[in-house]
This record gives sequence, structure tokens and C-alpha cells, in this order.
Amino acid sequence: MQKEVELRQQAQRDIQGLIVKLSEWPDQSGDLLDIIDVLAQVDKKIGTVRNPEALVNRLVNYIRSVAIKGRLHFPDDEEKLMIDLGTIGQKAGLNGAYMADFSDKSQFYGMLEEVPQH
Repeated sequence: MQKEVELRQQAQRDIQGLIVKLSEWPDQSGDLLDIIDVLAQVDKKIGTVRNPEALVNRLVNYIRSVAIKGRLHFPDDEEKLMIDLGTIGQKAGLNGAYMADFSDKSQFYGMLEEVPQH
């Protein structure tokens, strides 16, 4: 139980760190704003979801997918946070990765939540 709490807290620290760093980028492209939106959404949910590792795994896959499409390159600080999140997500094993559309932002929002569009 304690390990799960620590994992959630570490994920939140990494996510919040990424939000701050990415928000400071001078070029706020639509792809970057989508990534920031999803980071904020996962930050809200990470404390209550049943399987935080799978959520973080989907988050990392989403960010990598959108970054490739938008040709976004993360500086070392951001990349380190992404690697930390990737390590947390790896604990999920294959849960949440099978047949997923990594670039679909709506996977992080509930049915009654509006998905911001950029």
C-alpha cells in the first residue's frame, strides 16, 4: 500500500514538473497544448484511479506519439521526467497498451468531460 502511495506521488511530481516546464516553452503549438491538457487531466486523476501504472503508461505513449507527430524535441530536463514516468508506466506490464490509439486525447477524459481542442 505504501509503495502505491509513493508511486502516485512520484508520478504527480513528475507530471507537475512537466506541466511547468512545457508551459514555459515560447512556441505553444497545438500539439504542445494538447500534451499539457492531458498532463493536467492525468494529474487530476492519478490519485484516484485503480491502476495508476497503466494510466501513466498510456500518458507516456500519448506524449511520445504527439511529440513525434508535432516534431517536438524535449530538452534534457523534460526528457528525464519522461523517462521517470516511463519507468512508472513499465510497472503496468502490457495493461492498457494493447490495441490502444496512443494519439487519441479523449482516452484520458470521462464520458461526461469535455475534451479541450487546440
